[in-house]
Amino acid sequence: MAKARKQKKPDHLKRILDALEANKLAQVREILAALHPADVAHALEGLTPEPRVTVWAQVDVRQMGEVLLELPEAVRVDLVQRMDDEALIAAARTLDTDDIADLIPDLSDEVIAEILSALDKQDRQRLGSVLSYPEDTAGGLMNVDAVTVRENITLEVVLRYLRRRGELPEHTNQLFVVDRGDRVVGALPVARLLTTETRARVSRVMERDVVKFATLAPDKDVAAAFENYNLISAPVVDDNNRLLGRITVDDVVDVIRALADRQVMAPAGLSEEQDIFAPVARSTRQRAMWLGVNLVTAFIASWVIGLFEQTIEKVVAVAVLMPIVASMGGNAGTQTLTLVVRGLAMGTISESNARRVLTRELMIGAVNGLIWALVVALVTVLWFHHWLLGMLIGVAMIINLVFAALSGVLIPLLLRKFGVDPALASAVILTTVTDVIGFFAFLGLATLFLI
Repeated sequence: MAKARKQKKPDHLKRILDALEANKLAQVREILAALHPADVAHALEGLTPEPRVTVWAQVDVRQMGEVLLELPEAVRVDLVQRMDDEALIAAARTLDTDDIADLIPDLSDEVIAEILSALDKQDRQRLGSVLSYPEDTAGGLMNVDAVTVRENITLEVVLRYLRRRGELPEHTNQLFVVDRGDRVVGALPVARLLTTETRARVSRVMERDVVKFATLAPDKDVAAAFENYNLISAPVVDDNNRLLGRITVDDVVDVIRALADRQVMAPAGLSEEQDIFAPVARSTRQRAMWLGVNLVTAFIASWVIGLFEQTIEKVVAVAVLMPIVASMGGNAGTQTLTLVVRGLAMGTISESNARRVLTRELMIGAVNGLIWALVVALVTVLWFHHWLLGMLIGVAMIINLVFAALSGVLIPLLLRKFGVDPALASAVILTTVTDVIGFFAFLGLATLFLI
């Protein structure tokens, strides 16, 4: 059977740029109108500031709200600042209550007041409920459009109720079963509702074991639960198990993407919401501090080298070989660090198993140290015809790889204990440790045995 051909993804950005170059704004509007809000956001993110503003002006106001939600924070804030209050209010009115909550932090007090006045009492209460929780918690993620039923009614009654509603909220794969106090007692899957005899009562077909989230549960824990249990939606409850809202898979996908972006960007001191086409001055300021931190650590390593200046002058081969020790230690430590930071983020590493992780990584560091110490020692002897120098660099290699493994585990654990994000600061500290230990071990041994 012939293989299916992979369809090439349309390059919306190129079409938009071609239309802009030809000064055909009407064509730009047509292209944007046919795109999904996420595709519009992707195209806007790929434009430099000046054409971005021109293209943004061609987006239908009824689509603007959804597009703003899909944009990185830096780009969204810049476009919001360029919009007049009337356009912002019109864009917000097209959004669901929980989506308005995501947009509100970027709006002025005047615009927020206008939006609130345009909402009915029930929607204002819903919006207030969502805004009362931090955005990185289950309460901040939840929608307040959950559909509830009682367990003592028949499925026929449930179906009549749903028909009267006219439509269901997006991603409704289950209805939540509550008692008279709005406490969650179970869930009724829509698939089971549609395939079971209508005379059956909800209590007979509902699922009583339901994954629920407290309002202050961290968003990364929510994302992990959705991944582990293949959830599409799940209830959010208060301390008394009363239903407050629900979390749906589309919001969790955004959390997972943000966490993944953060793991990539944070080690370089960058934000996952960075605008790649931000003004040079702004980007320079954002990156300068992290470069300054790296400069300080580089001076520390240079200071250690300076302590052994006489050794380097007398044994030139030491200067040639010492970067190898530091580089191998840095790479080995980065491997351990990456595993540990990911394990902490995913919850697979905790205080209960941290000691086992440390022991395992130390063993790996020692074994790798022995293997590569022999390789480096052999190359050194063949290169410089100096067996003692080969032995010394081999010992230094073992020392540094063991310390690299130790640092790769302990640094993120200690940073987390002191409330610092391990993904943000671990790499800089690790590099400093492996450079200092590597240089100190090799140059110190060379000073003791070769001078």
